[in-house]
Amino acid sequence: MKYYIIAGEASGDLHGANLMRELKHIDSDAQFRFWGGDQMHSQDENLVRHYKDTAIIGFWEVVKKLRQIFRNIKFCRQDISDYNPDAVILIDYPGFNFRIGEFAKNKGFRVFYYIAPKVWAWKESRVKKLRRFTDKLFVIFPFEVEYFKRRNMDVFYEGNPLTDLIDEHLANKKPFGDFILHNDLPDKPIIAVLAGSRKQEVDYILPRVKKLVNDFPEYQFVLAAAPAMDKDFYRKHLPNYEMAIVYNQTYETLMHCSVAIVASGTATLEAALLGARQVVCYGGSEISYQIGKRLIKVKYISLVNLILNKPVVKELIQRDMSTDKMKAELNGLLFDVVRRRQIVDDYTQLAEMLGERGSAYRIAKAMINEINNLKNKNAADT
Repeated sequence: MKYYIIAGEASGDLHGANLMRELKHIDSDAQFRFWGGDQMHSQDENLVRHYKDTAIIGFWEVVKKLRQIFRNIKFCRQDISDYNPDAVILIDYPGFNFRIGEFAKNKGFRVFYYIAPKVWAWKESRVKKLRRFTDKLFVIFPFEVEYFKRRNMDVFYEGNPLTDLIDEHLANKKPFGDFILHNDLPDKPIIAVLAGSRKQEVDYILPRVKKLVNDFPEYQFVLAAAPAMDKDFYRKHLPNYEMAIVYNQTYETLMHCSVAIVASGTATLEAALLGARQVVCYGGSEISYQIGKRLIKVKYISLVNLILNKPVVKELIQRDMSTDKMKAELNGLLFDVVRRRQIVDDYTQLAEMLGERGSAYRIAKAMINEINNLKNKNAADT
């Protein structure tokens, strides 16, 4: 079968690659055309657009790039029509994917939404549109099941595919000495920095984080780089090499760190499942922040806190992301024994809530079954 998949950022690329791998295992004739990143590209060569050229964060930033966005939408619609897939699979990225999903459904294509858009956090009115163009919704967080079922959507949940990736990395974890030797790092404990996968995030977060380096002389700050960004981009913020930069070793960096500074997003969940104590940070343009603050309905921005429904990890947002507050939080995570034990207990509970391994395989199998069922139904109707 032919699959057209659209992911617009690093986390979607990760989930898209896992899904493609499992689709190939089940469907020996699987063919792909997709928007994504390096990880999806490692599964198949037919990459249409890389997310580094399409990812935009913030309301004001979107306004400035509207012409580019509309060009991409127009191109994508035509590309789907020309490819004529058995299913269009949308992965998060709602600003773009809602428009594509509506088009694909109107053209008679089967539309699956994988990694549900966070309508439970803001713009809940989008549920009606989502329901109109989605044949089946595949969710990866337990609290989403009841939410979407109450809104009359066909929901599939079989755990979170991140658990497979995390377990594999933990099983193959190499000694700390090997990690620092491989990256030519000093033999000092690590404070990991995950500054985000989009340039707007990094531009806000990294200059603030580097001010902490001299406050923790017994530690080294190691930046786990986003795969779509080159060293020149990071070095403009770190001209004096205030911290080391490692590529394609995000999980390894988190496994070997004493504590982590993590931009909000999927990385917060990955850090927790890998056992990294963390402070979660978010920042961007003031205009975008003020608009978002008035629209977002949930209490937390980190997935860890959202899933457990309590403040397990500290969230420092926009102006709260000050040097003093980050320093105080890092000290607490490093030296408060009682708090460290509580975080371990909370992380254990989180892992249990996310279900058993094999989620990506079960999702891929359910998608293939759904396509076949729809084909059989259409054949019977004719």
